[in-house]
Order: sequence, then C-alpha cells, then structure tokens
Amino acid sequence: MAQNKAKKNLVVAIAGGGTGGHLYPGLALAEAFLEEGASVHFVGSKQGIEARVIPREGLPLHFIPVRGIKRMGPLTRILGLLILPAAFFKCLYLLLKIKPDLVVGVGGYASGPFVMTAAFFRYKTAILEQNTIPGVTNRMLGKAVKKIYLSFDEAGKHFPKEKLVHAGNPVRKGIRDQILGAKSANTVAGKNLLVFGGSQGAHTINITMAAAAPLLAGMGVTIRHQTGPKDTQEVSEAYEKAGVSAEVSEYIYDMATAYQWADIIVCRAGATTIAELTIAARPAILIPFPYATDNHQEENALSLERDGAGVCIAERDLSAEILAKKVEAILGDPQAMARMGENMTKRSRPRAAEEIRDNMKTLLGGAPLTQEKKAHG
Repeated sequence: MAQNKAKKNLVVAIAGGGTGGHLYPGLALAEAFLEEGASVHFVGSKQGIEARVIPREGLPLHFIPVRGIKRMGPLTRILGLLILPAAFFKCLYLLLKIKPDLVVGVGGYASGPFVMTAAFFRYKTAILEQNTIPGVTNRMLGKAVKKIYLSFDEAGKHFPKEKLVHAGNPVRKGIRDQILGAKSANTVAGKNLLVFGGSQGAHTINITMAAAAPLLAGMGVTIRHQTGPKDTQEVSEAYEKAGVSAEVSEYIYDMATAYQWADIIVCRAGATTIAELTIAARPAILIPFPYATDNHQEENALSLERDGAGVCIAERDLSAEILAKKVEAILGDPQAMARMGENMTKRSRPRAAEEIRDNMKTLLGGAPLTQEKKAHG
C-alpha cells in the first residue's frame, strides 16, 4: 500500500492497534484516504501487531513508549504508568513532526496517549469504536475527541450523543471486493458448513465440532474447517471416522471464496469477523471468545441475534449436542436461512471506510476530494 504523491496532501495520523481487531479497520480507513491522495501515518507500539503489519504495507509507522496495563500484574501496571510522561513528550514530538490535519484513534492502548495529546493541543480528532462495549481507552477518549464512529448502535450509550456517527466497521477494500465478487462454488445447495476461529483457530470450537461429527453425519453436510496450527489431525480424523465430507486445514488463505461457498458459518464474534459476515450475507452460529475485554464478543453476537442475523452460543453453554441441533435447525429451514442472510445484509456497510473518510472531512471544513456518488456496496 504505497503513499500517493501530491503537492498538498491531507495528512492523517491513525493511532492504535495492538490486535488485528483494532488495526485492520484503521488500515481500511487508511486505504480510503490514500485513494484521494492523502498522506497517512500510523502511530503504535513495538509490542502490537502494527509493528509487523504496517511496514509490509509500505506506510510510515511511529512508535510511542506505551504498554497495556489492564489485566497485568502490579509491576507491569506501575511501569506502564511511569512511562506515560515519556509517551506524552514523544506524542507531542510526533505531532510537531507529522503535522496531521486529522488524528484518528482506532482503539488499543497505543491510541490513548497520542489522541489525547492531539485533542489537548486542539488538533482535529476522532475515534472508531468497533464493538458493542467500548474499551477503557475509547471510553476515555470519547470525552475529548470531536467525533465517534460506531460499528454497533449499542455502543452509543457509553459516549456523548452529539458526537456519534453510526458508520459500520471498515473492511479492507481488497477483502470487501473479493467477498462481493467471489463466485459461489456450492455443490450441495444449503448444506455447506464453514468453520473457523481466527488465524490461530479456536480450540473449543475445534473439539466441539469433532465431538459433534457423528451427529452431523446424518445431515448430509459438507464442511470446510480452519483449525489453526493445532487440532488439525484430531478434527480431520473425527470427521473421517464419522463419514462426514470435510476439508480440514490450518489456515484458509482465500476467505472470500470460503464465505461465498458457505451456506452457514460457525465462528467467533470479533468485530471484523462480523463486518465480513454481513458483507457475505451468510447466516452464522456465533461462539464468542469468552475472555475478550468486557466480554464484548458475546454482546457483539447477541446484537446480531436480536436482529435475526445469527445465533449466539456462549462457551459456557456449548456442547456437541447443542451445536449440532443449532446447525440442524438452520439447515432444515431454508426460509429461515434466507431471512438470516437478508438480515445480515441489512447490517452490512461495505463502504464504511469511504463513508467515514468523507464524514471526517467535515471536521476540516472540506468536501471529499473526489465527487463519486456514494452507495452502500
């Protein structure tokens, strides 16, 4: 992702990361700004995922001395607090060096000091909130920034109402376009089951699906299951023993085609996953990661369930029998499947990145640099 050259670029600083759930919406927004000739800088920490990902994108990355303190031991918390003054001065230095027209926080502990410093010195500031329950950093920043862009309406109660923009969660253009453009490869209509748990897989989902294999065998399902680096052999053997047609792999490299192949999806409930699900318009059984901050994944999943787009099964309630019954109930009702897919589509904001970009320009008193018509998807 190379920087576009222009004589008078808009300069945008995007701060935060730590995890992919925070970073990748920021990258999607960066792509939208780059399309219009802006210069984009990222600000993060050496410990976060941004340290590995951003250099590969060809974008400038600046580090600040900061570390997370929530769920850490006393010594780590003390160290985290002690380095805050150094972080403040580094943030001020970067603001003077980068001279951003706009500062955007995408969540994660690295966004806190930089966005707060920018707000203190009256830079134009905004944050993205990807989940139903905001993290500590965004709750704090919400009081200081000019605008807050929400993926879930439920998050609005945690912020000043006059700052809210209901925008959706940005998905990277390449992934979005691949999902929308992929051709369905269904061979058994209504019976294709996609299972995944993120790049590292989800052990609980893996072993539950393996245990459910004998129950799924009589449903005529075909399964594609991404296990992550562990459990691949155990899961594959369980499907084979039960006589279930299955393709089991550590990682699925072409998720766009996998989404389009699927008739029903079993997965976690991270914000980026949900944004992709809504674009793919596939019904989902969501099994939230129970250790997510403030249990936000469960709230994300329940939000989809309330809208009739998915089914939530908390890990504390999960068993092979319950999962198999949910799969059978959905696959056995084509009309319900269609409604769930339609309800996913209603929540879809495939052009969230472009719409957020254009709205952010109102902070600067300007109009979009390009005049193309806006459209949802």
